[in-house]
Amino acid sequence: MTGPTSSPSSTPAWSATVLGYPRTGADREAKKALEALWAGRADLAATEAALAGVRAATVRRLNSLGLPAHDASIPSAFSAYDQVLDAAVALGAVPDRFADVVGGDGRVDLVGYSTIARGRGADAPLEMTKWFDTNYHYLVPEISPSTSFRFADDRGVREFSEALADGFLTRPVVVGPVTFLLLSKPAAGSPDGFAPVQRLDDLLGAYEDLLRAYAAAGAEWVQLDEPALVSGSATAGVADPAGLVATAYERLSRSPGRPRLLVTTPYGDPGELLEPLARTAVDGLALDLVRGSAPRDTSLLAGKTVVGGVVDGRNVWRADLSAALRVLRPLQGAAAHVVAGTSTSLLHVPHDVDRESGLDERLRGWLAFADQKVAEVVVLGTALRDPDAVGEVLTASAAARADRVGAPGVVRAEVRSRLAALTPQAFRRSDYAVRRNAQDEALGLPLLPTTTIGSFPQTAGIRRARAAWARGESDDTRYEDYLRSEIDRVVALQEELGLDVLVHGEPERNDMVQYFAEHLEGFAVTAHGWVQSYGSRCVRPPILFGDVVRPEPITVPWSAYTRSRTAKPVKGMLTGPVTILAWSFVRDDQPLADTASQVALALRDEVADLEAAGIGIVQVDEPALRELLPLRAEDQPAYLRWSVDAFRLATAGAADATQVHTHLCYSEFGEVIDAIDGLDADVTSIEAARSRMEVLADIARVGFARGIGPGVWDIHSPRVPSTEEIAEQLRAAVAAVPARQVWVNPDCGLKTRGYEETTASLRHLVAAAHAVRAELAARPVTAPA
Repeated sequence: MTGPTSSPSSTPAWSATVLGYPRTGADREAKKALEALWAGRADLAATEAALAGVRAATVRRLNSLGLPAHDASIPSAFSAYDQVLDAAVALGAVPDRFADVVGGDGRVDLVGYSTIARGRGADAPLEMTKWFDTNYHYLVPEISPSTSFRFADDRGVREFSEALADGFLTRPVVVGPVTFLLLSKPAAGSPDGFAPVQRLDDLLGAYEDLLRAYAAAGAEWVQLDEPALVSGSATAGVADPAGLVATAYERLSRSPGRPRLLVTTPYGDPGELLEPLARTAVDGLALDLVRGSAPRDTSLLAGKTVVGGVVDGRNVWRADLSAALRVLRPLQGAAAHVVAGTSTSLLHVPHDVDRESGLDERLRGWLAFADQKVAEVVVLGTALRDPDAVGEVLTASAAARADRVGAPGVVRAEVRSRLAALTPQAFRRSDYAVRRNAQDEALGLPLLPTTTIGSFPQTAGIRRARAAWARGESDDTRYEDYLRSEIDRVVALQEELGLDVLVHGEPERNDMVQYFAEHLEGFAVTAHGWVQSYGSRCVRPPILFGDVVRPEPITVPWSAYTRSRTAKPVKGMLTGPVTILAWSFVRDDQPLADTASQVALALRDEVADLEAAGIGIVQVDEPALRELLPLRAEDQPAYLRWSVDAFRLATAGAADATQVHTHLCYSEFGEVIDAIDGLDADVTSIEAARSRMEVLADIARVGFARGIGPGVWDIHSPRVPSTEEIAEQLRAAVAAVPARQVWVNPDCGLKTRGYEETTASLRHLVAAAHAVRAELAARPVTAPA
């Protein structure tokens, strides 16, 4: 390993930085280490050593890319699972049901930490939901009036010291106190009217101790992330958000013995909340200047270090470096020191585009992954001080961006003509009452019909077969025969379990978005472009670079084969247009609404072909509908209009007797419940188990009239729910919604689960459905049905 590339400086003056970096390792080493621990293949010491190796490699990589070793421009932003869980553990906010995992010294080892994240036995894990408008998921802290905040676990301090001992003065990164409380939920048993933000004063004492510990260890700067300041959703219901911010940072910035504080507001514009933050004595502000803008009152920046986030931390296109400089230079006259930076952490993008030798060379030249973005901020930092030093780099960057404009496949006349010819009728189906009668006659389903969301476990055998086929070691015929045998296995299992609507299990799909991207023109896929979704779960988002065309049917052969193997109804499975956009790196040269419509037309054709093959139920999944909701309320209506229109464009061509389903998961749905209703799906399945059926109140409030399947089994935890646990959730559902509308299903697909737990859980699900059906049948005739 090479050593640091710069010497210590008594007066650190960054020129460039990033707010975070991918933390799973270039080859997902952290993921593999954690999963080996969970599976019993590695002990705690080996796992800790593997994670330490990932941290060390990250710091050295950032240094080699041009971030100095001794000025705190390298962030220490590692997390074994989730940064919000890290903060909860560090601050002593561990739920009572997991109190036994906390050691006498306040520390929580990786086994206990994983238990809080994943649950055990009857102890449910922390709820998981989307991190602002990204595809990252965080764990929701549970706070009560009696939560004992204290600086309890010093893992972050130890990791900082580890890098320092290796010769690198890094900048520790911690979720800020305002965001921590705004993203928390009241613990079970909290009194009515209690909100976690009411505990701010108590929490700040723990933060002061944490900051002093970092300073004592040698930290010169600590980064406090406050993305909640840009989100109207996060601050909704808070009487005085500005006062909350001022209270927190007046105290922390005046706290004795602290390091310098860099407060970030990524994912958008903090708007009116920037002023109360900037008026405090915090030393630095990091502003997202991709989705936000510099303040009109530049006096707010006086005397501070300002990190101008001009390089997009969330997408993979090369930055317009000249435009970025035009944004940064005016700040130089207002702030004490201006630093070129990323808009957000780089945890949302892959490591290194130079590894993607399989990508078209021309396309690769348009892209910047994490390493290339670090290089971009380094160039910009140099340009702020010596513009002539990087003239050739700026010219090459502009040429690469210009090359996209006229490249083949970026614009296709036939796609744009078809969109232009659409009429309002293309977005409408018959009235639901008409459709319901046609579907009841065609399908003949019982009360509380049981089904799954689509995928079944992706076994090691499936992954090996796919990999061998991809390497050319297995021909198409052999591979397809194997897939058919897997479908036969899944169909037989579902029939044995007694499920009412069957799926084919999706053994052919590597990912619910990537699979479609591989079959649609206008997309490219990567070999190494892994991005963390939650915990150890990683995905490879496709790159949507051009107009979208479906050259041939995608899912029809597999659904048609499944239909030939059973007399029960079979559900065809598609990923919806909004989710395909949300879980891809999408072109930035046209409105998202236009791109969504192009994807919707391709899916509309797929729905028609499924119908023609005799598939009477088609599910178009939109788990990311809430995810893309803009963080500012004024931007949300336009998004909801085009996202709903895209779904309806994809599905409105279906016949009355074709039952259209959709699926949504792991988000707070209250804000978009009207839009969910507007999708006009015949059946909507929705995450509900991990949040203990909280969504039912919203469903009841809007008078949801169509089928609804609130999930009764949290598939993101390895625990197997009992029959009675599921029955209780079903009883809650039929108490809130007429029973004839209720479907019985897991929260999400079963891809990540094993067959033993899947079979046991589904057996309990079916038994619970039968039990509640019997209870409903025994009710007096006058009772609601």
